[in-house]
Parts: sequence; structure tokens; C-alpha cells
Amino acid sequence: MTTKRVVVLPYDPQWRTCFEQIKGELEELLGDLFLAIEHVGSTSVPGLSAKPIIDIDVVIESYDVFPNVVEALKAGGYEHEGNLGIPEREAFRYDGKQHLQKHHLYVCPADSEELHRHLTFRNYLRQHPGAAGEYGRIKEEAARRYPDSIEDYIQYKSACIAEIYRQCGLQ
Repeated sequence: MTTKRVVVLPYDPQWRTCFEQIKGELEELLGDLFLAIEHVGSTSVPGLSAKPIIDIDVVIESYDVFPNVVEALKAGGYEHEGNLGIPEREAFRYDGKQHLQKHHLYVCPADSEELHRHLTFRNYLRQHPGAAGEYGRIKEEAARRYPDSIEDYIQYKSACIAEIYRQCGLQ
């Protein structure tokens, strides 16, 4: 699901409910193939402005179960896209699912560095509302400046992200 227009909205408490709805469907599809389903990304941080897209990491024990995960997700309308250049994070796309909030779905093994980065970043922002507020302000400004360029939007907020990474020990 590629972003065509960059829209950043104030935090919406409904995003948590949207995540829970998607999580419920994933739990039914995956049965016992996963360890956890994590709400990550900006929509998972109360008070943080975000693009209204739910980011989800399905945590699996190891790549040993991954072929079964791919098949289970395929049965539910998800298609494996590969890691899209990020090791230990497998992306899935879908068509349809109008009954669900737009979302990005990833599958990561429990020992994935990318999973660790997602959870550390999320948890830091949840625990540091000042950092979350500043990050939200930067995201809103980036969306105002670059509504038609996701690449420029990402570049504009990259210095803020790097500083948060430094603060939470990711760099």
C-alpha cells in the first residue's frame, strides 16, 4: 500500500480500536503461529499525530514457521512482498479489506533487530510525551510542506527521528 498523498492527523483514540479489530482477524488467521501482534508506529502512541495507517508487527518464533505464516495470511487476503530492503521484517500487502482501517502488516522473528527498533521507539515515545509532541509537530510540518512527496516528508522528519533514536539508545 503506497502512500500517494501525505496526510498527518492529530492523535485519534479510535486507532487503538482499529488495531484491535485488525489484530482479532490476524489471530483467527494465524492460530498458534505467532508469539505476539504488536501495534507499532505513530498510531500506537497516545497523543502523537500520525498518518492514519495502523502499523502492525506480527512476531513469530523464527523463520522456521514463516512458510506456514505466509500461507495462513494468503488465505486471509494478504500477499507476501518480501523484506523490501529491511532484513528481518517481511512485508505483506492486501487489496480490499474496506471493513478495516488502512494498515501496514509486517512479520518479524522475535530476535529481529527491526522489531527491537520498532518496540524501543514506540515505548520511548509512550514514556516521553515531550519527545512525542516534538515529533508530532515535525510530522505535521513535513506533511504541510510536502503533501505530494512521501520521500521529502520522510527526509524532513529524519533528523528528529535520529535524535529520538539517540535518546533511546538505538544509535
